[in-house]
Order: sequence, then structure tokens, then C-alpha cells
Amino acid sequence: MTLLHDYERYYSFNAKQTIGSMTVSNSEKHRRTGRLPALRCYEDEEALVREKAADCNMSVGQFTLAAALGRPTRSQVDGHILNELRRLGGLQKHLFNQGGGVLSKEYAAILVEIRQAIARLEE
Repeated sequence: MTLLHDYERYYSFNAKQTIGSMTVSNSEKHRRTGRLPALRCYEDEEALVREKAADCNMSVGQFTLAAALGRPTRSQVDGHILNELRRLGGLQKHLFNQGGGVLSKEYAAILVEIRQAIARLEE
């Protein structure tokens, strides 16, 4: 491909199109336009769904759609725990490298445990 071809492809992809009297970019054509009916549920179920959606930092609609489509949702707590485990893993690796072979089996065992905990949370 030539540079001119790449240039044309980029600008044709990101070009704006005129629909009627409005100019619409390609990215605006990919908006979600489908509608789902409202769900009926018990009050305790509603409270639970709202709580879980808030915990994932999502709206109720986003959370419901993600759950219905089997998409993973991660609570904010899980995200904080993952970040902390990664930080601890980095510190443990630093200690392992600085140890010069002393207690290397113990450091390695702890690193393996941290990796396994991160893998369990990411499932």
C-alpha cells in the first residue's frame, strides 16, 4: 500500500456523511438504537440488581445487558484488590531480585500464590 492509499482509506473511514440536512460521522452511526422492555421484579430483587450495578460502576441497564449477554462485570472492589495484588507482586519480585538467592524458594512460592490469586479474580 502506498502512503496516499493509507491517507485515502483513513479519511474515507473517518469521513462525515450528509443525511438529509444533517452531517453525521461514521462513529455516530454505530450507536445503540434497540430498546428492551422494562423488567418486572420484586423489590428485594430490584435492590439487589441496583446494588450490584452500582458496585460495578454501571447503570442498571448496562449491568442487566452485560449479565444477559454473559459479559464479564468486575466490581470496584475486585479492581482495587487486583491493583493491590499486582503492587504486592511487584514488591515481592523486587525483594526476590534483591535477596541474592537467600530465601529464594519462599519468595518464589509467594509470587506463585499472588499470581494464582490474580488469575482467580480475573476469571
